[in-house]
Amino acid sequence: MLIIGENINGTRREVAEAIEKKDREFFERLAVAQAEAGADFIDVNAGAGRGTRENQIADVEWLVDVIQAATDRPLSIDSDDHAVMAAALSRYSGQRLILNSITAEPERLEAIGALAVQRQAWLVALAMGKEGIPDTAEKRLEACEVIMTFLTRLGIEPERVYFDPLVLPVSVDSTQGLVTLRTLEEIKRRYPSAKTVMGLSNVSYGLPNRKLINRGFLAMAAYAGLDAVILDPLDAKAMSLLKVADLLLGKDLGCREYIRAHRKGALVG
Repeated sequence: MLIIGENINGTRREVAEAIEKKDREFFERLAVAQAEAGADFIDVNAGAGRGTRENQIADVEWLVDVIQAATDRPLSIDSDDHAVMAAALSRYSGQRLILNSITAEPERLEAIGALAVQRQAWLVALAMGKEGIPDTAEKRLEACEVIMTFLTRLGIEPERVYFDPLVLPVSVDSTQGLVTLRTLEEIKRRYPSAKTVMGLSNVSYGLPNRKLINRGFLAMAAYAGLDAVILDPLDAKAMSLLKVADLLLGKDLGCREYIRAHRKGALVG
């Protein structure tokens, strides 16, 4: 499974403070730690709602420069503002790239779709439109169809699209875990060439012992067809669970990755 490290996210207080202080060492350590823990991509989110768009652009440009200097891991540029995303890309020199995220909203389809074509990027596509996150699997799938139709017209191959079925906190609505899993299964059925991804930690928001919930949901989503996950790669138990999931779902041929992780002492029960 593809692993996207979630820890450099400006919506978190400590990260926002480090961005404000331009604490280079903080981000160097965080980027390297995620890479060493097994992240395939490093997510970069400079945060939203902090100051002007110009401030956010300056922040994301600085972050991209710092993280690229610290690690050779490719980046996932995470923003709901296409101008901020474009600014990040102007500083990014890597070949592999994820743009997170696009929705069924026409203006975002056009702006971010154009960036994806220009940079031959993979796209995280959220199963939602202007009305926000739908509360049913059927409505989320309608948004997926709008997105896929538009991206196909742009010449973007389905293999470059990572649909996010969206995860809402079960503390708010206890049925939402099941809605996400049903959406995930149906996306895999309707778009067999496309990929799937989700931000794991949302499911446990507002509840105690969040990591336990996250890990349980991760195992269920892996069985439902999850191809990639945005999570904390420093959670050794979650990373171990991913190795086991790939093993049991036949994605680890010859059990090589599992055995390699065991020999390194990386598996935690």
